Amino acid sequence: MDILGAIFDVDGTIVDSMGMWAATTEWVFTHYGAAMPDGFFERVEPLSLKEMCRIDHEEFGFGDSADDVYEAVCAHVRDCYAHEIQMFPGARELLEELAAAGIPMVVASSTPVREFTVALEAHGLSGFFRDTVSTEDVGGRDKEFPDVYLEACRRLGLDADDPEQRAGVWVFEDAPFGVQTSHKAGFRVVGLMNDHDGRREEDVRPYCDVYVHGYAELSLALLRDYEAPAAPARAADVRAAEPLQVLVVDGSPEASSPDLVRALADEADYVVAVDRGAEALLAAEAAPDVFVGDADSVSAQAAAWARAHARTDIRFPAEKYATDLALGLDCAAHEASRRGRPLTITLTCASGGRPDHFLAVVGLLSSAPAASAHMVEDGFELRILRPEGEAAWQMGEDAVGRTFSAVAVAPGTRIDLCGMQWPLENKLMGLLDDLGISNVVVAAGARATCHAGALAAFLIR
Repeated sequence: MDILGAIFDVDGTIVDSMGMWAATTEWVFTHYGAAMPDGFFERVEPLSLKEMCRIDHEEFGFGDSADDVYEAVCAHVRDCYAHEIQMFPGARELLEELAAAGIPMVVASSTPVREFTVALEAHGLSGFFRDTVSTEDVGGRDKEFPDVYLEACRRLGLDADDPEQRAGVWVFEDAPFGVQTSHKAGFRVVGLMNDHDGRREEDVRPYCDVYVHGYAELSLALLRDYEAPAAPARAADVRAAEPLQVLVVDGSPEASSPDLVRALADEADYVVAVDRGAEALLAAEAAPDVFVGDADSVSAQAAAWARAHARTDIRFPAEKYATDLALGLDCAAHEASRRGRPLTITLTCASGGRPDHFLAVVGLLSSAPAASAHMVEDGFELRILRPEGEAAWQMGEDAVGRTFSAVAVAPGTRIDLCGMQWPLENKLMGLLDDLGISNVVVAAGARATCHAGALAAFLIR
C-alpha cells in the first residue's frame, strides 16, 4: 500500500536533545537549590513536561505553583533549543525526500508545541510539517498511550479509526515507549538509535518495522521496500502458502561460477543483488529484482546494469551500521511479507575472501526469519537446520562418498545423523565444536535432523 503520511517525534529523533532534557531535569533541582534523586529522569522521561513540573512542585515544593515551575523550565528549554541543540545528520535530507514525494508530515511530541517549534525554526524545518501536536494537546496523556499519534494521524487528513489507514502511516521515534505504543496502535514504525542516548536495542528493535542507527541508513526506497500488504495475511495462511524462493547474491571477492548463479536464479521467484553481487549476476546474465547496498565494491558498469534492470534500488552509504548482506536478507523478508508467503533463502557468492566474514554469514543465516536458509557455492552446500524451520536434510545418491560436516550454531543443539560413516542419535552438540566435522555420506537417503537449537550442515562437493 502507499505511504499515506509520516509522524515524527522531535527530541532524540530530529534533534539531538535527549542529553539536554536529562540536564534540564537536573537543572530544575539546581535552580531550586536541591539535589535530584537517583532515577528521577528515568521516572519522568515518558511524561509530559507539565506532569513533570507538577511532580517537581507537589513532591519537592519547587516554585509557587506547578505553572511557575513549568514556565521556568520552558524558558530554559527554549534557550537551549535556540542556541545549543543540533539536528541529527541526514534528518533534513530525509525530510526533503519525503516532501518531494508528496508525503504529508506531522510532528507528535511530548514537548509542548511552543517549545519544540523553537528547535524546528532554529534549523529551518518548520515548513516540512503540515501540523504539530503535543501530548498536552490531547489531554496530557503521555506517549505510553496512543492519543498523540492518533491525533497526528487525523491532522494528516486520515481516519485514525481505520486500521488500514494507520498502517499506511510511518512513525519515527527513538524512545522505547514511543516505539512500542505506536507499534501497538497499528502504525508502521522506524526506530532511530544513536550511540549516546543509552537506549537498549532489545527495548526498541522488536517493535520496529525499520530499525536503524541514524538517517544515513534511511531512504524513501527503503521505506517502500518495507511496505506491508493492505490486508496482512493471517499467520495460518502464510504457513500454508507456497514458499517464496529468494536468491540473495552477495559480494564475495571469490564469486560463484556464472553457470551456478544462472541456475540458482532460474529456480528463484525473486533475486536480490547485494553490492558486488551484481557482478556475478551480470556475468550470469540473470537480472535482479532489487539492488541493495553501498556500491563500494561493485564496478560502475555492473551497478548501472543492476539499477537499470532491478525494480527496486536501495542505496546506503559506506559508513553504516548494518552489513550489505544483512540489508539484502531484509529485502528478502520484506518481499515474502508483502506476498504473504513463507520465505526460503538461497545465498551464493558469500563464502570467499575472509574467514571472519564467512563466520558472520553463517550467523546471519542462522537467525534469518526463513522457513529454510541455504548457502550454495561451487564447492559446497550449507543448510541451516532448526526445528522451527527446515529441521531435516535428506540427501540423494549424488551425496554418497562426499564429506559431510555438522556444526552447532546455537546452544543446546541436538541432532541425529543416519546413513553416515559415524552416525549420531539425539546427540547434544557443543556450540561450534568439532565433533561433527569430516563425516562421510555412505548411503543414499542419508539424513541429518536437528531436534533442538540450530545446525549448520555442510555437504562438500
